[in-house]
Amino acid sequence: MPAPELITDPGDERVADFRDLVAGDRRPGTERGTGPVIVEGVPAVERLLASPYPVRTVLGIPGRLASLDLPPGVAAYEADKWVLSEVIGFRLTRGVLASADRLPPPDLDALIAGPDPSAPRRLAVLEGLNDHENIGSIARSAVALGVDGLLLDPHCADPLYRRCVRVSMGHVLTLPIAVLGDWPGGLDRLHAAGYRTVAMTPADDAVDLGDVDPRAHPRTAVLLGAEGPGLTPQAQRAAQVRARIPMRSGVDSLGVAAAAAVAFATLR
Repeated sequence: MPAPELITDPGDERVADFRDLVAGDRRPGTERGTGPVIVEGVPAVERLLASPYPVRTVLGIPGRLASLDLPPGVAAYEADKWVLSEVIGFRLTRGVLASADRLPPPDLDALIAGPDPSAPRRLAVLEGLNDHENIGSIARSAVALGVDGLLLDPHCADPLYRRCVRVSMGHVLTLPIAVLGDWPGGLDRLHAAGYRTVAMTPADDAVDLGDVDPRAHPRTAVLLGAEGPGLTPQAQRAAQVRARIPMRSGVDSLGVAAAAAVAFATLR
């Protein structure tokens, strides 16, 4: 790898992708989910490099980029920790960032079918999740526990916002993601493709999650709602099964990220 170029001016346009990352999930005047993907930390950047996302720029403190196997043509820059902090707007303990172009959204029918339409398949379906850390945690559990794709309703937060990517340790970059625009009517597309849809809820009248046999349904989609309100009644009615995680008396629910991990593991 050629030696990275040195950045001494926080206003240098070559690192504009990383400027003022405390401003939110998009720059003023840009639409949500249209900016570059920002990845923090060596393990997550390594997963970015192994993903299909085209890498634009890598920026790190001196010596940190040497551990990365950067492909030819990727712009690489170094800056001391003070300049780096001024560029991004906060003190970065992970020492390296990368930016990448977004990919076109996958074809929804192809994502649902998978490479082999007759093969077992697991999907996670999120409704109304706007907490970036929850989405990142769910994506990490999904990859670890055999979920093959992530479907979002139109109101979910951007799963490629940098906080989601950071919390997922970059694993979200390996997960096919699409928006199910017709909500919750679009669940019928999953049913037509052979999925059993399982809506997670703490309601007393839901079935025990352990009674939902994953072997009897090789294609399963797990529905998860936002922290607090949970899945809407409309989404629960559109699903084929409503399931609850049995819990000790006095505990009415788990956080959505924890509930997702339990559901993914149980229905694997």
